[in-house]
Amino acid sequence: MSQTVATMGLRKAAIVLIQLGPERAAAVLNKLSEAEVEAVSAEIARLDSIGSEENAVVLGEFRDLLTARSHIAQGGLAYARQLLEQSLGTDRASEIIDRLNAAAVQMPFQFLRRVDPAQLRSFISDEHPQVIALVLAHMSAEKASLLLSGLPSEQQAEIAHRIAVMDRTTPDTIKAVESTLERKLSSMLQPADMSRVGGLDPLVNIINRSDRSTERQIVEGLESLDAALAEEVRARMFMFEDIVQLDDRSVQLVMRAIDTGSLALALKGVRAEVRTKVMSNLSSRAAETLDEDIALLGSVRLSAVEEAQGSVVSIIRELEEAGEIVLVRSSEEFIE
Repeated sequence: MSQTVATMGLRKAAIVLIQLGPERAAAVLNKLSEAEVEAVSAEIARLDSIGSEENAVVLGEFRDLLTARSHIAQGGLAYARQLLEQSLGTDRASEIIDRLNAAAVQMPFQFLRRVDPAQLRSFISDEHPQVIALVLAHMSAEKASLLLSGLPSEQQAEIAHRIAVMDRTTPDTIKAVESTLERKLSSMLQPADMSRVGGLDPLVNIINRSDRSTERQIVEGLESLDAALAEEVRARMFMFEDIVQLDDRSVQLVMRAIDTGSLALALKGVRAEVRTKVMSNLSSRAAETLDEDIALLGSVRLSAVEEAQGSVVSIIRELEEAGEIVLVRSSEEFIE
């Protein structure tokens, strides 16, 4: 499933993850690359609304791609094409297989394959000639011809010249242009019939159900992309270090549900105030034992510590959902 999501482009991937729900979305994010996690998380946060028609199209495309991958796994490419042609027709089957092939070799600008050339022409005509040339060079000859023929003659000549003398372009440049164009085009084509699907709340729900490593990766990635957005996300999240915000009764409830070994691992290397908060809510003997267990751990992998911290946070969230404790987030207000 993670490969299928990664095939779809940022906006579509964000829509699919939101529709999957927080838990399944978190499982998918855990299997994506660091760059993919950062990009799609930022897209989820930016995504405000989506039309019912676009939502249906994206989910239909996701279903078809999953079906195609399943058929390929069962009997190979030819087998998948045969079954898809029987159920979807020759043209649609070819389109799906082509998309999977393109994704396998990471061909750029694949999101343009489904855009009408006339619509794309009106959108792209104001871009820099080098950008247009780069896009045309990555399109099929048929679509590139339709797009180029509709541009002003003086622009045609300049773009044709740039395509001819274009030699090599760095992958980072291509990726940057591709990402920018996809984001702009998605905004321009947004239907009028809208419903809210994205934003901070769905993103935070997904992050809260991810493992500790993915959680840290997303937040740090958002920090580099948009520091203000990252701060908003942090304000809505409960992270392991936020245990200091819990009242003593809540901490004691959490401690009862955690075995000493996991707690010792979770406290390895944390800030002094976090460790103090936990120790102060244990009996003297239990605190002494925990202190000894932490010391005996020696050097441990960061991933192991993050997994243990994730287990503690999961218990905290379960207690919150059960109404046994209240999590205080900086974005919330309370009435005494």
